Amino acid sequence: MVRSDTIGTEKLRIGELAEKSGITKRTIDYYTTLGLLDAERSSSNYRYYPYEAIERLRVIEEKKLKGMSLEEIKRELAKDSIEEIDIQEIRLQMQYLEKEVSHLLEQINEKEDNTKHSIKQKVSSESVALMQSLLLLIT
Repeated sequence: MVRSDTIGTEKLRIGELAEKSGITKRTIDYYTTLGLLDAERSSSNYRYYPYEAIERLRVIEEKKLKGMSLEEIKRELAKDSIEEIDIQEIRLQMQYLEKEVSHLLEQINEKEDNTKHSIKQKVSSESVALMQSLLLLIT
């Protein structure tokens, strides 16, 4: 197993991936050409695959057994990847919003009564409900 330049990221050469996954090098090469697998090229033109490619190959083979074409599998894997990125982005935005809401609530609690009333008037009831809902989802 080869370590990449990025610390903690293990990379496999095509032969190692074939051995660990039980899929032939020729099939792995074909999947790479189709865009089902991502590989990095070294300066000596060797392909290196992330360790997660083992699981991805398992998923591809499972979907093939269910009768899906490689093009259908490619579309589905791309969709799953986009949804995963969207969910991560939403979680990051929710964490940021949680910090902002917590900060706002601290400011409200620290201010005098007149200022509290002024701040509360600036925040609509819908915003308060949204913030409360998001806080419930985050925690």
